[in-house]
Amino acid sequence: MRKITVLSFISIDGVIQSPGSPEEDMSNDFKLGGWVAPYGDEDSAVIMQKQLERADLLLGRKTFDIWEKYWPAHADHWPGINEVTKYVLTNTVKTTEWSNVVFLKNIEAIKEIKDSEGSDIKIWGSSEVVQLLFEHDMVDELWLNIHPIVLGKGKRLFNDGAIPAAFEIVERKLTSTGVFMVNYRKAGAVPTGIAGPE
Repeated sequence: MRKITVLSFISIDGVIQSPGSPEEDMSNDFKLGGWVAPYGDEDSAVIMQKQLERADLLLGRKTFDIWEKYWPAHADHWPGINEVTKYVLTNTVKTTEWSNVVFLKNIEAIKEIKDSEGSDIKIWGSSEVVQLLFEHDMVDELWLNIHPIVLGKGKRLFNDGAIPAAFEIVERKLTSTGVFMVNYRKAGAVPTGIAGPE
């Protein structure tokens, strides 16, 4: 079985839309794109190298549209991205000139890939696909890069459909610019109890 890890740049209020540039994703009149850039430092660069380690990728169609235009010509910034398999969940796109792309039509196809032998799978952005994975209890780990900002509106990592689960911290780093970079691993059911003095 292959592990699925969700990686995300995220604001304190849970927004993940258009972190890389103002033009990345302007849907629904989002005007704060490029909010990651002011927070880069040496600490985050070290962790990012770990997050970008080679693995197969799972993408939603909108993220694929953005990446297909950019990464084939910028692979020196992400070694291996052209060589790994890119699985894309879409019912509309059927062809591409980008190498090693496999188009998937439904969650059942993702389940088949997860249950197969092969490298682990990482998913960046792709909020709708991530929410679908949470609804089917298919997320094994999270790498969240939590930025010290509130964006107020935009696409979010979580919706109300996620199956409850507990996670434990595997690794964490607070950068000099206040970004909390934390790796969570699924740890079973949500524990409950009574808070307060006994």
